Amino acid sequence: MGVPLIQKYRVARYIIEQKLKGNKRYPLVLMLEPLFRCNLACAGCGKIDYPEEILDKRLSYEECMQAIDECGAPVVSIAGGEPLIHRDMARIVRGFIERKKFVYLCTNALLLERKLEEYEPSPYLTFSIHLDGNEDRHDTSVCRDGVYEKCIEVIREARRRGFRVTANCTLFQGEHAEEVARFMDDMMALGLEGVTISPGYSYERAPRQDVFLKKQASKELFRNLFRLGRGRKWRFNQSSLYLSFLAGNETYQCTPWGNPTRNVFGWQKPCYLLVGEGYAPTFEALMQETEWDRYGTGRNPKCANCMVHCGFEATAVNDTFAHPLKAAKVALFGPDTDGPMAPELPILYRDEAPPLKLVRSEPVRSCGANSGQRAAGKHP
Repeated sequence: MGVPLIQKYRVARYIIEQKLKGNKRYPLVLMLEPLFRCNLACAGCGKIDYPEEILDKRLSYEECMQAIDECGAPVVSIAGGEPLIHRDMARIVRGFIERKKFVYLCTNALLLERKLEEYEPSPYLTFSIHLDGNEDRHDTSVCRDGVYEKCIEVIREARRRGFRVTANCTLFQGEHAEEVARFMDDMMALGLEGVTISPGYSYERAPRQDVFLKKQASKELFRNLFRLGRGRKWRFNQSSLYLSFLAGNETYQCTPWGNPTRNVFGWQKPCYLLVGEGYAPTFEALMQETEWDRYGTGRNPKCANCMVHCGFEATAVNDTFAHPLKAAKVALFGPDTDGPMAPELPILYRDEAPPLKLVRSEPVRSCGANSGQRAAGKHP
């Protein structure tokens, strides 16, 4: 089991069409954030620490359809906040499916069991369940006990009803490869289509800044993980060359235009991970007015430790089309886990990114002063 052939075919056809047209910058995935409100208050989240008037904002059905019509990406990732809080979410998903877009509905799963009746299984719809590791690790990350167990119950029910289901896993400080390997085994036993995995990004608005991995630590963790994964038939919902990048085998520059973000403020410059860089009123303005060369590894201190898939997956996909044999080799045999790592891009700015305090052995236990308030926030 894996990504349906129809999705692979249509995404590949879309990319080939863009290359034939000579488009150097084109979106692969629309990152849609129709609200920031959430029913959890995770320690590493950069979205929930807004005033109530912002958390109460919603993108309308019409605005969501306009966003995909503007950018034309073949895939939509609906995040937040918690998308299932949005009263029109089922209608929004149906609107994307009617346009033959592949939808990944990202959810913490707390509301999913009672919302499943509003959706129908489709090759165009995937529920992407937020799971940051095993039970102790995940419940610590989301700052609430019992959430992991609830997620597992809902995954089983969604799979029983015939839905496509993946897990979205973010790795933070204190992770050990053996622990993540057991998590991957558990996810495969559940019959998940795949797992999307990446190191967390140090959101400036996150209540805890000591939970995020630095780049070298990320590469070492993924090398150890992939070494343990030999022969275990793990399924990742990512390109083989992005996984190779995580293991330190590729020198990639970020391509944030591959995953443009539309949220309650507009089209976010340059990606959903950075705040304070401004917003564009339309997708066309985003593409034309954003100074793309100001962002990325070695170009901006805010990007110094980022290896998140939203920035580098499009780079890896471009490399796949340029070097299909290299990509096929990694897909067959897995990323290299030995030998020297690929060199980093040169630093072109003077000021280094501010150092983060590292916690190397213990998982995070504190979830910030706003945890209870945000978790109990008003719902529409």
